[in-house]
Amino acid sequence: MRVLAHVLTPGDHYSPRTGSAIPTVVHGIAQAASGDTDWRHGVAIDRTTFQPRYRDAVAWECEPSSPPGRVSALADYARGAIGRRRHAEDAWWHPVAARAAAEAPHAVLAHGAPSLAGHPALHDTPVFPYLHNALPASMTRSEAARALGPAVGIVCVSEALASTTAARLPHHLRARVHAIGHGVDTVAFHPRDAREPGPVQVMFVGRTVPHKGVHVLLEAAAALAGLPVEITVVGSHGFSASDPLTRYQRRLRRLAARAPIPVHFVPFVDRHALPEMLRRADVLAVPSTWAEPSGLTAGEGLATGLAVVASRVGGLPEVVGDAGVLARAGDARAWGDALRWLVSDEHARADLGRAARRRAEAHDWSRTWRALREVVDHC
Repeated sequence: MRVLAHVLTPGDHYSPRTGSAIPTVVHGIAQAASGDTDWRHGVAIDRTTFQPRYRDAVAWECEPSSPPGRVSALADYARGAIGRRRHAEDAWWHPVAARAAAEAPHAVLAHGAPSLAGHPALHDTPVFPYLHNALPASMTRSEAARALGPAVGIVCVSEALASTTAARLPHHLRARVHAIGHGVDTVAFHPRDAREPGPVQVMFVGRTVPHKGVHVLLEAAAALAGLPVEITVVGSHGFSASDPLTRYQRRLRRLAARAPIPVHFVPFVDRHALPEMLRRADVLAVPSTWAEPSGLTAGEGLATGLAVVASRVGGLPEVVGDAGVLARAGDARAWGDALRWLVSDEHARADLGRAARRRAEAHDWSRTWRALREVVDHC
């Protein structure tokens, strides 16, 4: 049996207690691969990270490490600018990289780590940088070529991200870029049996930070005056329900107070509680104002059979396809029009919900694993 090692950012968790995207992706892939007798999945993680851990991949523990300090980070930036390795960053990644290498894996998936392909601890191991976001803005073209040059393949979580990544690479590396979209757990996320009577429920789920666009949703609420609808915002600044309110979150509460409809705030919920939370909704709003590379929550809304409204930006259109509604990012008027239509038209919501579920079933984690395995097998 071959070993596939997942390397997470030092300090990241492999636990349902976090809403972080990368652990969710690794869990989804490993769970889908559980019946594949050719592969065994493992995750190299800091031993101090959250418990309990997902069980689908073996947790290989290592000692914690500290990220580079300000002086070291500036020195690394200077090295990177002239195409050299970032020594302080290498030291930060060394414990998880060395722990993964100790398992003699057939391949390493370096999640969110474009420079890990050339890490000294992995010099004899095929490494696939698994990019969940765009290459760092501080990474010059020459550094990107140096960092990703040793990579056997480069995985991007959407066609949109693959396109922007390839554009920053020299021509000889572009053929190594592969777009493999996120899947969704269609067992955990499924439609409710029946809708309870009451107002239409519009829900946002995610971190309440500016680029997630919750303010756009609340500004769009002005278009919903007089309709039987409520908005629920689920999430906190980070991944803790006890986080104090930030300046942005206080702004959201001021917007909510001026809205002509009820707006409720629910702090962060962990992965186990999320499916039931989504089943309380009728419409899922994903109002991101940045080029979100993919959008796990959008897929989970589809699987739950919700009418999904998402920003027409980044990889979100690839997730939603023709099974949802796309609105211009940051445009509260466009968002208001889309929401008013869905809130007013029960049949449209039902039709979109059925299309959403069909799309999710065609894009589950088994599809992601098949595509990923093909890349790993043939590169």
